[in-house]
Amino acid sequence: MARFVVAGCFAMCLLSVGGEGVIDTSSRCDFPAIYNFGDSNSDTGGNSASFYPMVSPCGETFFHRPAGRGCDGRLIIDFIAKHLGLPYLSPYLDSLESNFRHGANFASGGSTIRPYKEAMFENGVSPFYLEIQIAQYQQFKSRTTTLSKQAKKQSDRFPIVDDFSKALYTFDTGQNDLAAGFRTKFSSEQFEAEITDMINQHANAVRNLYEQGARTFWIHNTGPIGCLGVTLSYLHNPNPDFVDSQGCDKFQNDMARKFNRQLEQKVIQLRKELPLSAITYVDIFAAKYELLSNAKKNGFLDKASICCGYHDENNHVWCGNKGTITNGTQVYAGSCKDPSLYISWDGVHYTEAANCWIADRIVLGSFTDPPVSIKSSCHITQPE
Repeated sequence: MARFVVAGCFAMCLLSVGGEGVIDTSSRCDFPAIYNFGDSNSDTGGNSASFYPMVSPCGETFFHRPAGRGCDGRLIIDFIAKHLGLPYLSPYLDSLESNFRHGANFASGGSTIRPYKEAMFENGVSPFYLEIQIAQYQQFKSRTTTLSKQAKKQSDRFPIVDDFSKALYTFDTGQNDLAAGFRTKFSSEQFEAEITDMINQHANAVRNLYEQGARTFWIHNTGPIGCLGVTLSYLHNPNPDFVDSQGCDKFQNDMARKFNRQLEQKVIQLRKELPLSAITYVDIFAAKYELLSNAKKNGFLDKASICCGYHDENNHVWCGNKGTITNGTQVYAGSCKDPSLYISWDGVHYTEAANCWIADRIVLGSFTDPPVSIKSSCHITQPE
C-alpha cells in the first residue's frame, strides 16, 4: 500500500494511484450523512445511553463534561464528521437530544463482529455485536421511510430518505474479537481459522448494507492491540522474543496483522463482487503504530504513559473510578494535568490529541487503499 506524508491539520496533499486502477477525484462527494458501526473506538454515546453513563473526567478536554465517549474529548469518527462538514453523530441508542438528519452512530463500546457467550458486566462484551448493529440500521431506515411517507412536514431532525444511498458508511471493529481470542488463549493456528470467520461475518455486514442501497464504505482495520497502554503495563523486563521492535506484545500485534491482511484481501474481493461500491480500506494499524513508534517526535510522552487511571503492577483502577490496591490504600483514578501530551487516555482508548493526529492523516489518504481523500472516496476504482 502506498504511503503519503502529510503535514498540518487536514492539509492539502497530492495523490497518485498505483497499478490497481485510476480514481476520478475531479469532484467532491459531498456526503449528506454518515452511518457508523463499531466498538468503543467510535462509540459516541451508545453504551452510555444503554448501560451506565460515562463518568468524569471523560470528556473534559473538549465537551467539558462526560459525552458518552471513552476519551477526554473527540474520537476519530468525530474528526471525520468535522472534516466532511457534518455534525457529530448522535448515537442510535440515545433517546435524548438526538438529531439524525446527517446520520447515526450504531457503535457500541465492547462490541464485536461475532456474538460471544460473555456478559457485558463480566468482560465488557457488548450485546450489540455487528449483526445487531446492522439490524438496528435496517429498522432505522425502514421506520424513517415509513414515517417520511406519513409526515406532512419532515422534521429537520429526521433523516432524508434519499440520503441513505448517498451517505458514507464507516466501520471500526475487530479489536474486541481479538481480545476475546486472547482470553480464550487461542494458538496461532486456532486464531487463523477464527479470524477467517470474523472477516467473513464483517463482509456479510457490508453486503447487507449494499443490498439496502449503501454504496460508499470506509473500513478501518484493527489497531496494534499489543501496544495498548494497559497491555504495556504488564510487560516488565519481558523476554526479547515476547515483544516486537517497539517493545509491544508481539503475539497480539501479529494476530492483529493477520486480521488486517485477511480484511484487506476481503475488501479487494468485495470491490469485484459489489460493482457499484466504492470501498476504502483504512490502515489504522499503520497510522497508530507510526504514532506510537515516534511518540516523542510527534510531541507526546512515551507510548506506555496513561493519562487517566491507576495501573501499577497488578493493581488496576480504571479512569474515573475508586479502588483499593494491594496494600489496602484507596485510590481515585483521576486524569493527568495535560491530556494533550498523552497518546493513551485510559490504557485502552486514545486521547483526543492522538485521535486528531490519526484523523489528520487518514482523511487525506495517507494510510488508505486506494490512497484517496475521504472527500473523494465515493468514486469507484476503475480498472486500467
